[in-house]
Amino acid sequence: MTRTTQPTTLTVRLNGALGDFVAANVGEEGAYENVSEYIRDLIRRDRARVEQERVDRLKAELAHAFAAPESSYQPLTAAEVIARNKG
Repeated sequence: MTRTTQPTTLTVRLNGALGDFVAANVGEEGAYENVSEYIRDLIRRDRARVEQERVDRLKAELAHAFAAPESSYQPLTAAEVIARNKG
């Protein structure tokens, strides 16, 4: 499902080393044409990092569950699982 939203305008003030760092990455000498392009790329990368962390956590939980001895499992009904996850 694709959401269509209006563009959001943000104002960010950067001083000193942070402003210098952004300036060095934008324009003729930098990797980005403008500050907006740079910020969008940073946000995309951060979103991808968060999503990867979620996947890694899920993989770790599944690996832990599959490594547990079968005797540690207990049968649950769907209603019990739903009730457990609500709490």
